[in-house]
Amino acid sequence: MIELLSNPQTWIALATLTALELVLGIDNIIFISILVDKLPKAQQETARRLGLFMAMFMRIGLLLTLAWIVGMVEPLFHLFGYGFSGRDLILIGGGLFLIWKSTVEIHGSLEGEDETAPSGSKAAKAAFGAAIVQIMLIDLVFSLDSIITAVGMVDDVRIMIAAVIASVGLMMLFASPIGRFVSSHPTIKMLALSFLVVVGVVLVAEGFGHHVPKGYIYFAMAFSLGVEMINIKMRKNADTKVKLRQQIPGGDD
Repeated sequence: MIELLSNPQTWIALATLTALELVLGIDNIIFISILVDKLPKAQQETARRLGLFMAMFMRIGLLLTLAWIVGMVEPLFHLFGYGFSGRDLILIGGGLFLIWKSTVEIHGSLEGEDETAPSGSKAAKAAFGAAIVQIMLIDLVFSLDSIITAVGMVDDVRIMIAAVIASVGLMMLFASPIGRFVSSHPTIKMLALSFLVVVGVVLVAEGFGHHVPKGYIYFAMAFSLGVEMINIKMRKNADTKVKLRQQIPGGDD
């Protein structure tokens, strides 16, 4: 253990893998933020932390069953000349679920449906339980994708587990601010939902053997977010000017 900690390569691998886990966890944070936004305020932080904790334990559990993970890439059956593995089926199912859920959320936002959870105790508990189940389903997909990437980068399971714990800790620091920001800006929420649709399509494509580098997706998302941040700043400046004109006598003339 001392030799492991004293090796500079260990810390480089840990930092690299933590950063990778953090980047791969962005879509997970966005999905959790949108789901918990439909819950009562008192339950949102609990659901957010519970969702991230489940992601952490799920990833650690998968790391401790590396032989099973490796076996999941072996084809279970062949269809149209392509061998589908257990991993492929999970990615396809998770991708379809993500597309469906994001599309439903987009439709609800466009139709102006009430997004608040029911006020009754039983209804609120049901909504909380449904949110947790959906978070667990998508956690499995994102965790599987993340762990398979980690296995290809680092050989020592201890480094992988440390990187997962560190990345989830950082996610918890940023999850609440990101959730509040997405909730308070409808255009950002719509952008995030559109991003999740794209991620769902990519997961389905991965399941069918078509690899799409996620770097392109994250760059497009970052670029779109940058443009939208400029639009938000411009709208705030315009609103400020309007208020100033209204405060000046005869300013509206």
